[in-house]
Amino acid sequence: MRLLKVATCNLNQWAMDFDCNLNNIKESITQAKQAGAVIRLGPELEITGYGCEDHFLELDTINHGLECLKEILVGDWTDGILCSIGMPVIKGSERYNCQVLCFNRKIIMIRPKMWLANDGNYRELRWFTAWKHKDQLVDFQLPSEIAEAVLQQSVPFGYGYVRFLDTAVAAEVCEELFTPIPPHAELALNGVEVFMNASGSHHQLRKLDVRLRAFIGATHTRGGVYMYSNQQGCDGGRLYYDGCSCVVVNGEVVAQGSQFSLRDIEVVTAQVDLDAVASLRGSISSFQEQASCKNTVSSVLVPYKLCQPFNMQMSLSSPLQVSSWSFTIGKSGMLDINYHSPEEEIAFGPGCWLWDYLRRSGASGFLLPLSGGADSSSVAAIVGCMCQLVVKEIEKGDEQVKADAIRIGNYTDGQFPTDSKEFAKRIFYTVFMGSENRIWYKHQIFCACLLSKSGCQVERCSESPKRIAGIDLGGISDIDYSEDTKKRAKDLADEIGSWHLDVSIDGVVSALLSLFQTLTGKRPRYKVDGGSNIENLGLQNIQARIRMVLAFMLASLLPWVHSKPGFYLVLGSSNVDEGLRGYLTKYDCSSADINPIGSISKQDLRAFLRWAAVHLGYSSLAEIEAAPPTAELEPIRSNYSQLDEVDMGMTYEELSVYGRLRKIFRCGPVSMFKNLCYRWGSRLSPSEVADKVKHFFKYYSINRHKMTVLTPSYHAESYSPEDNRFDLRQFLYNARWPYQFSKIDELVKELDGDKVAFGETSGQDKSRADGLGMGVVAAGSGDPKSGL
Repeated sequence: MRLLKVATCNLNQWAMDFDCNLNNIKESITQAKQAGAVIRLGPELEITGYGCEDHFLELDTINHGLECLKEILVGDWTDGILCSIGMPVIKGSERYNCQVLCFNRKIIMIRPKMWLANDGNYRELRWFTAWKHKDQLVDFQLPSEIAEAVLQQSVPFGYGYVRFLDTAVAAEVCEELFTPIPPHAELALNGVEVFMNASGSHHQLRKLDVRLRAFIGATHTRGGVYMYSNQQGCDGGRLYYDGCSCVVVNGEVVAQGSQFSLRDIEVVTAQVDLDAVASLRGSISSFQEQASCKNTVSSVLVPYKLCQPFNMQMSLSSPLQVSSWSFTIGKSGMLDINYHSPEEEIAFGPGCWLWDYLRRSGASGFLLPLSGGADSSSVAAIVGCMCQLVVKEIEKGDEQVKADAIRIGNYTDGQFPTDSKEFAKRIFYTVFMGSENRIWYKHQIFCACLLSKSGCQVERCSESPKRIAGIDLGGISDIDYSEDTKKRAKDLADEIGSWHLDVSIDGVVSALLSLFQTLTGKRPRYKVDGGSNIENLGLQNIQARIRMVLAFMLASLLPWVHSKPGFYLVLGSSNVDEGLRGYLTKYDCSSADINPIGSISKQDLRAFLRWAAVHLGYSSLAEIEAAPPTAELEPIRSNYSQLDEVDMGMTYEELSVYGRLRKIFRCGPVSMFKNLCYRWGSRLSPSEVADKVKHFFKYYSINRHKMTVLTPSYHAESYSPEDNRFDLRQFLYNARWPYQFSKIDELVKELDGDKVAFGETSGQDKSRADGLGMGVVAAGSGDPKSGL
C-alpha cells in the first residue's frame, strides 16, 4: 500500500484583506500538518480573495500577494508538506491566475490557469490572461524579493505536473474541470494520480450535485485522487462561496466538508491508498492503450517521497523522506454525500452571507420593514436562522464567532450569546409600517369579485373553488383588516426575538398629499374612487417610498435612541420574480442596503416558509405562507382588492418559466413563444401563448431600468435579472418589440389561422410608461409594489 494523507480546506477569505487571508492560510496549513497531511490544497486566489475584481488590475494587489507568499515561504509552513497557494502572478506583461506549488520553503512550479471562467457571475478574462502554451514549461524569473528570500532565481512556469519519487501530483484549476477536454484526462494518461482543484465556486440553489458529479466522473473511469478546495463565505460581494471541499478516490467521495458554515477555517483530511488508483487503471484496457500513445506533458522532478508505506510506527530520517512518520493506519472509506434541500439552502446560505456581511461591515445589526407577507417574513426567518447558527457555533467552541457576536451584540462583563432570541433582540429591528390600505385575508379565501378588474365574471358567493389567472377562489369570507396584519407581523417578530415597532404612515401620506394639493390645486384619487391610472399609481408609489425613507431613518437613529453603538443595515425583501417583471416601485423598500432573497423565486420562498415554520420553530410562518400575495397599496372596497398576480397579469409560476427561458436558455420573444407552445399547448391556444409572451416582454422592457438600481442581492438563482453584475442587457428598449412580435403574429396565424392584432396584451396593470413608445420611463415609474 502507498498511503497518502491529504488535506483540503474551506476558507472564508475577504477580498483585499491580506491579513485575514494570510492568517487563514497559515492556520489551515498548521491544521493540515497536525493531521499528518503531506499535501495541502487551498482555494483559488486565496491570498487576495477571489472577489477582488478590478483590484486585480492594480499592481499593489499583485505585490501584496507576493509579500504574503514570501512570508509563508520563509517560515516553516511548507516544511514537509506540498502546499498549493492560489494568487495572481505577473509574467512579463501578462497577468495570470495561478496556483503556486511550494514544498520545503521552495517554489516547485507555478501553474497558470488555462481556461478562464467568463460567463454568468465571472469576468476572469477582464483581469487575467489564459495560459496557451501547453507544450512546455518555461523559465520564470522570480521577483528579487522572493528570489533573495528563498534562494531561488527562477522556477518552472506553465502547464505540467510534479513528479515525486512515489507519485505524481498536478493542479486543475476550477473552470478547467468543466471544459470539453479537461486537463485531468491527459494528465491521468501521463501517470498523475493526485489532482488538486482550487476553486472559487459560488452557491446557487440545486447546483452542488453538478459539481460533485464532475469530481466523481473525473476519477470514475480514469482512476485517481481528486482534491477540491473552495472558498466559503461572503468575500465582499453578492456571491456566497459554498465550500464543500472534498476528496474523491476512484469515483467515490471519501471526505466532504460543510457547504454552509460560520467558521473561517475548515480543514478536510483523508488517507488514501494510491495502489488502488494504480490497480483500477491497470484493469482498464482502453486506459492502458491510450496511455501507450499519449501526448507527453512536461513535469518537474522532486526527489522526495510523499507516501507512507504499510508498516507503521516508524521514524524515518532518510533525505528522501518527508521528516518523520508516526501514524495510526486508517484508510478513508466511501461516504454518503450530504446534500441540503433547497429549503435548507435558503436558510443557511443567505444566513451565513448575512453574518459575514454584518461582522465585516462595521454595522451593529439589521432593520427590516416587516409586513407579515411572504417575502419580508422570509427575510426575517433567515435573520432568525442566522442568530440560531451563531449561538450553535458558539456552543461548539468557535472563538471567532463568539468574539464577533460579543462585539456586534455589545455584550459586556464576560457575557456572550446563549439564546438566539435574546441575541436577535440586540441586533435585529423589525418595523410594521401600516396604512389604511394594508389588509390580510384568511385561509386564501376571497370573494370572486376581487378579480373584477381582470374582466372575469364569477358568481359572487360561489361555494365551489374556481381558478382564475392561477389563483384559487372560494366562497366569500371575512376580511381581516390592519389589526390582524399587524398581529401576524408581531407574532413572527416575537418568535424570532426582534425588537419590533408598529408605525402608521397615513399621517405622512396625508401631509404629502396636502402639500401637493397646495402646489397644484388638485388631489389625486385611487382608481376605485374614480381616479385615473396615473393618479392610482402615484398614490401607491408615495406609500412605498415613504416606507423606504422611514426604514433608513430608523436604521440610522434607533441605535442612538437605545444607546447602542454604530448603525443598522436596512434589509430588502423583493424576490427574483418581481425583479424580473419589474413589479416593484423604484426607490421603495426594494432599495435597501442588501437583500438576502433578491435572487430567490417566489415558489422557492413559499416552500421555505413551510419548512421554516417547522424546522426553525417559527410556527406563524405557516399562516403567512397560506395567504395570497398582495402589495396592499390600494384601498379595499366591497367590489375590489389588489392582488399581486392579478396586478402583474401573470402568476409567479409563469414568471419563473419566463425567467429561465430568457436567461438560462437565452430565448428572445420568438424562441420563447415557440418553446411555450410546446410546453403549454395542451391548455392554451397559440394566440393565448402569444399574448402571454408579449405581455411579459412588454413589462420586462418597460421596467428594465429598475434593475440598474436594484439592491445588491444574495445570488441564488440562475435567471436573476440583476443588472450590475450578472445580467448584462440594456435598460432602454423599444417596448413594442415590433419586429419580434410581428414574427410571433405570423407564427400564430400559421398555427391556428387567427390573426392576432399587433401589440395586444392580456395584462391589466398599467404604468406611467405605457404612453412612452420606446419604453423609457422616468425614475420611479412602473408597477407599484412595496417589496415589504
